[in-house]
Amino acid sequence: MASVIEKTIRKAVTPAIQALAGVNRNRLPDARTNPFLNGVHTPLREEFTLDDLHVTGSIPAELDGRYVRIGPNPYGKGDKGHHWFLGDGMVHGVRLKNGEAIWYRNRFIRSRDLEGKGGPKAVDGPRRGFGDTVNTNVLAIGDKIMALVEASSFPIQLDDDLESVAYSDFGGGLTGSFTAHPHECPATGEFHAICYDGMSADTIRHVVLARNGTVLRETEIAVRHGPSIHDCALTENFVVVLDLPVTFSMPALISGHRFPYRWNRAHKARVGLLPRGGKGDQIVWHEVEPCYAFHVGNSFEDDRGQVVIDLCAYETIFDGDMPGPYGKPLGLERWTVDGKGGQVQRDVLDSSPQEFPRPDERFFTTDYRYLWSMGLPDDGDLEFVAPMPLYRHDLVTGERIQHDFGDGRIPGEFVFVPRDAGAAEGDGWVMGYVIDRNRGTSALEILDAHSLKTVASVHIPHLIPPGFHGNWIAAN
Repeated sequence: MASVIEKTIRKAVTPAIQALAGVNRNRLPDARTNPFLNGVHTPLREEFTLDDLHVTGSIPAELDGRYVRIGPNPYGKGDKGHHWFLGDGMVHGVRLKNGEAIWYRNRFIRSRDLEGKGGPKAVDGPRRGFGDTVNTNVLAIGDKIMALVEASSFPIQLDDDLESVAYSDFGGGLTGSFTAHPHECPATGEFHAICYDGMSADTIRHVVLARNGTVLRETEIAVRHGPSIHDCALTENFVVVLDLPVTFSMPALISGHRFPYRWNRAHKARVGLLPRGGKGDQIVWHEVEPCYAFHVGNSFEDDRGQVVIDLCAYETIFDGDMPGPYGKPLGLERWTVDGKGGQVQRDVLDSSPQEFPRPDERFFTTDYRYLWSMGLPDDGDLEFVAPMPLYRHDLVTGERIQHDFGDGRIPGEFVFVPRDAGAAEGDGWVMGYVIDRNRGTSALEILDAHSLKTVASVHIPHLIPPGFHGNWIAAN
């Protein structure tokens, strides 16, 4: 995603700044020493279609669909100063049906950026900006599988076999950038998104999609410094805007870095509550202690009308020049916002470092009980050498149980899948990819959502590099 931002911003700076940035980039570390191009992060060079997958355990017969995850997979040798958030998109999916694993596929996103590097031919569809890399999330919107990125390219539609179909502006309704994290309201079927753009330092947008994926409205919201807003939150009456101290940095750009966002001590941290159908000037801002959050687990309004937000917080992030999101994780927190402009109250639910909080999505926007998250190494090591458990939080009793995957096994984001549409909260499974650095293999692990005991493992004979976000996409 950052490569597109860089290309867009580069058009707005002088030739002298462009030249200086190019000179400085040549001084940055090359691919041979970059941790996000080596070790477990080594990009895959091939696209595979595997239909003879070894399975241990029993795949639940109720599971009919695809687990799909996306992440950056740089084509070629990688560039100087490579940042983890850069890189050509690659999706990895497993098709489950009738208790069987039908196939595993991995496919590059067919962008013009990729084709320009010698990769497969790009697909058609509308473009915006000066690049079209998509690498951050994949989910169903309407009846389509959509791959997403923030701050730059339009989304791209994939077919049932994960092949790129075409780029999409949602039927012409999307006028600017989109987000990697639109949130669906279970009550209305609407998708709500907070979108930022590298060329719009003073404006972000609230974008609302109908259940079928058409744009209902776009609302501008005034900001300062060009904040990077990775996720948002949603309640019955409000959209929650996390305007936190990571902003566009011209010095980083001049220094040659392709990801020009840095921790900004001059940027006031705040949380905004925007009425779901409101105008930008109706947002109510609330100050919060400086920190950062990539991902929200859930959000809702309590019986006092306050907004409650559960998220994974960091003391700082991107505080200096670095090839990935290094920072001090503070664990799972609950933020309470009074809706009247007061100070945000921060309470620690679990101080263990963790990321990728996911609820039972049927209960998003409402008070809820269960949350699953991935444990992080205590030292913030993004090469993932230390053990990394999977947690299940019971927010009513305070109980936390965990599943340990074993030596050298590294989980990614796990997503909850209900047993059926009417199942009780948390009745179902959680699933995600786990890689084995010792064997150079991977597996789609399916666990009982309550006990975190393994139900089935779909074995994949190569290592899937750590990626970003995935979802269960039920068959139509």
